[in-house]
Amino acid sequence: VPEALLEQIRGAILQHIVDSLRQEGAAYVGVLQTGLMLTKEGVKILNFKCQFGDPQCQVILPLLKNDFYEVIQATIDGKLCSCMPAWLENRTAVCVVMASPGYPGDSDKGLEITGLLQAEELGLQVFHGGTALKDGRVVTTGGRVLSITAVRQDLMEALGEANRGVATIHFQGATFRRDIGHRGLRLLRQPLYVSTAQMFPPAPHIWATSAGPAQRVPAAASRSEGGGFAAFFDLKASGYDDPILVSQTKGLGPKLQVAQVCKRHDTIGQDLVALCVNELLAQGAEPLFFLSHLSCGKLDAEVMETIKEGIAEACRSAGCAFLGEEVTEAAAPCAPGLCGLAGFAVGALERGQRLPGLQRAREGDALLGLGCPGIHGRGFGLVRSVLLTSSLRCSSPAPGTCGHTTLGDVLLTPGKMFSPALLPLLRSGHVKGFAPTAEGLLGGISRLLPEHVSAVLDALSWKIPEIFGWLYKEGNLSAEEMAQSLPCGIGAVLVVQKELAQHVLQDIQRQQEAWLIGRVVAPSGSRIEVENLAEALQLSSPQQLLDASTAEIQPQPRRRKVKVAVLVSGAGTTLPALIGGAREPGSCAQLVLVISNRPGVPELRSAARAGIPTRVIDHKLYGSRSEFDSTIDRVLEEFSVELICLAGFMRVLSSPFLRKWKGKILNASPSLFPLTKDRNAHQEPLESGFKVTGCTVHFVLEEPGAGAAIRREPLPAGPGDTEAALGERLQEAELRAFPLALQLVASGAAWLGAHGRTCWRRQSQSLSPEEEQGRGAASAEEPPEREGRWGGP
Repeated sequence: VPEALLEQIRGAILQHIVDSLRQEGAAYVGVLQTGLMLTKEGVKILNFKCQFGDPQCQVILPLLKNDFYEVIQATIDGKLCSCMPAWLENRTAVCVVMASPGYPGDSDKGLEITGLLQAEELGLQVFHGGTALKDGRVVTTGGRVLSITAVRQDLMEALGEANRGVATIHFQGATFRRDIGHRGLRLLRQPLYVSTAQMFPPAPHIWATSAGPAQRVPAAASRSEGGGFAAFFDLKASGYDDPILVSQTKGLGPKLQVAQVCKRHDTIGQDLVALCVNELLAQGAEPLFFLSHLSCGKLDAEVMETIKEGIAEACRSAGCAFLGEEVTEAAAPCAPGLCGLAGFAVGALERGQRLPGLQRAREGDALLGLGCPGIHGRGFGLVRSVLLTSSLRCSSPAPGTCGHTTLGDVLLTPGKMFSPALLPLLRSGHVKGFAPTAEGLLGGISRLLPEHVSAVLDALSWKIPEIFGWLYKEGNLSAEEMAQSLPCGIGAVLVVQKELAQHVLQDIQRQQEAWLIGRVVAPSGSRIEVENLAEALQLSSPQQLLDASTAEIQPQPRRRKVKVAVLVSGAGTTLPALIGGAREPGSCAQLVLVISNRPGVPELRSAARAGIPTRVIDHKLYGSRSEFDSTIDRVLEEFSVELICLAGFMRVLSSPFLRKWKGKILNASPSLFPLTKDRNAHQEPLESGFKVTGCTVHFVLEEPGAGAAIRREPLPAGPGDTEAALGERLQEAELRAFPLALQLVASGAAWLGAHGRTCWRRQSQSLSPEEEQGRGAASAEEPPEREGRWGGP
């Protein structure tokens, strides 16, 4: 209530009542509670009550500095003037009532209440209204069950703490108001700051209710009782006046593979919820409910339950309902275990509360970064590339941890979920924009910048976790590649006005790690510049932390990329997958040439769009195979090609060509044993009754041998498979396997030994659930020096 209106209420209503009682000689000793309503016509009196048990009193009492008993006794003795109530200054109280389902009507009684001690440990006062003690348990007796009161420095913090207490306490069907504090926050938001010391109040912190620790179903949410997969959410009951719904769907990619290798699935559900909820938060929306879909090759009840518990826990933290999950067994046979996990989240915000985003970022604004130790989203594609050629496995001790945790555990650290703790701040009107960085640090910041400004960050201003320093050094990556694909320790970025930056930062730091990481500047050559990132990454690397004697940071030498040519014939090739793999940060291959023996094929247009030079060498124009191969060889020499990939190339290469380029030609075969000739690789598994088939990427030799395999991609073959369906799945497997095999060879992790067998420079990381299913034969043979090896045939 504004101070002017409060003075009017005191004089025109409260003092008037006291004066009238005095004039009439009516003696009254006790508490007189006045109910008021604010209308467009002014203040209206609802009622007077001679009681002191309503929630209104439960929110006032914690602010009283006196002993309440002494105040009441002084009132009874007629000496209240000598013991006037004194109130806490610069404090705000918020009270949220938890009621039984169906309140104010009849409701179930005897429902057990849990979480009371946890709420009290948060420093909250819990008033019991409709409870009883039965067999040592606290149970409900109907009506208004509990009132949770928080006293903090400002309204924003008090709202957050009170709602945190509500989220901690559970009883079946608990209901509560979701609009507590709306009017006060709108009022306090009108002046930007009364003084530099006054903290701003954000919009209300809204939470969902819980039906139990495993499944979160608020009073506004319900599931179908008639069977089938259906869920309902009563938006009107959720407390919104004029809501707009916001939805987001996300899936997990390469991180699932690491979880499978580590046999740890408790964090991936949290990652999935965080990805979806953070995107809702970027629009200023409160998450309401969440659904998931799990697709498996073979259902594992224990794995499914672990994932389900992780999602439920994350939804509880987000304050949204987990309405259920759909689990399906993949129609086509696939590897046992987890194949795909996707989530769908829906949130809401009042009309007009959407974050302004790009329209409000201006030159001089500050950029705040929120800390996040985990990696999720796009960044795990780069992580997979680094693991593929690393000497460490997921089960190896994590660098810099002295063996206390594994590399897999560190990589599976879930990403930070910022809602609902950050929601009140975003709705306060003092944040211009918010963007998560799951798609990379640069990608997150670019979402906040209009075209007429740029941004400058200082990487030394925030703490970069060790895992990013290790990835930087182990993958021999550039600072630009790191910033493009990874969050580098920043989970989200906020744009705020420069004058408010310190106030906003201090408020965020009460909840979590945050830093002032940069500023919005006038347009420059680089849209986003991250200063000192290479130095910060080297400082954060485990080896650098252990080597305290290092006086000067040395620039990391860049690994030269191997020049690769792709030969095609236009028959459903893997060229797009190879182009995509070479463009990935951390790739050691550079596609410099595409050669086709047929003119006008789609692959030539694909290469041209990707900026890759093309040549057509039509075999029909040559009198012999050796003449045709010699022409190809001259073009390869012209472009200084070091590796060749055969992507659907339908011509048989001559023996002299194969001998000259021995160990430098890669091909993919639709079989786990590519030495077999003159057989239908798609039909053979069906006729032979094989339960497993697959594809192999291998070195091309004059005499094929099983020992020349680089990467195998096994696929289960089912009795219901057709030749066409199996062929399609084998092509998909080739699209996955060929870029990985190219990376292994281009990085020097694998090469062809003197005896025609694949050799491994070090124990490269397998990213499939079965430990070595994707590996070729191993050898202890030492590799030659890189420059000599890649100096040309």
